[in-house]
Amino acid sequence: MNEYLASTYFIDYESDAVQDFVGRVVGAINDPLAKAIRLFNAVRDGLWYDPYNVKLNREAYRASVILKGETAYCVPKAIVLAAAGRAVGLPTRLGYADVRNHLATPRLLEHLGTDVFAFHGYTEIFLEDRWVKVTPTFNTRLCERFGVLPLEFDGVSDALFQPFDTTGRRHMEYIRDRGTFADFPFEEMLRVYAEVYPSFAVERLEPEEDSLFGTP
Repeated sequence: MNEYLASTYFIDYESDAVQDFVGRVVGAINDPLAKAIRLFNAVRDGLWYDPYNVKLNREAYRASVILKGETAYCVPKAIVLAAAGRAVGLPTRLGYADVRNHLATPRLLEHLGTDVFAFHGYTEIFLEDRWVKVTPTFNTRLCERFGVLPLEFDGVSDALFQPFDTTGRRHMEYIRDRGTFADFPFEEMLRVYAEVYPSFAVERLEPEEDSLFGTP
C-alpha cells in the first residue's frame, strides 16, 4: 500500500501548491470519507473542464503545476485528486479507460476525428477496505449547461460517468479499461494518443508543444 501513499514527480503532494489546496479544502476534518468527499467536490468544481488544452510536456502533469491554472481536462484533474488524497493520508491510484461521448459537441468531434475519448483519467481512493472509482472531470456548471446531472460522490459508491443525460439521451459509454497505476504513466498516454488520434501525429510533437487540440 506504500506505493499508493508515496510522493512522486507527478503526484507531488508535499509541494506547497498541493498542501495549500488541501489545507483550504479539508481544514481540520479527520473523517476519511468526509475528506475524500470534500476533495472530490473541490477538484470537480475548482478546475474548469477544458478538453482543448491538452499539454504534451511532462511538467504540465505535476499536481503542483496543474493547481496553478484554472482549467484542466480529465487526466490532470485525476492527478490533482490523487495528490490531494495522499496529502491527507488516503491511498490513491490513477485509472484509465476509453469512453465514447455520445453528446460531444461538433467542434470537439472535429478536433478529435472520433467520438472516442482515449485514456480518460479517473482516480481510485482506498476507503473502508476497498477501492472506490471517482471521476472529478465535469464541473457542476458545465453539467447544467449540457443537461447532465453533476456526479456526486458519497464516499462509498463509485462516481463514474452517467450513461444517460437528464432527458434519456445516451451520454458516456465505457468501452475499454486501460488499467490502474500508482503513478501517472506519461509515456503510455502519449503512445495511446498516437494510436487513437493519428491525425495529430503525437509521436512527432516536441515535448514542449503547448496543446494537442488547440486553444478553446
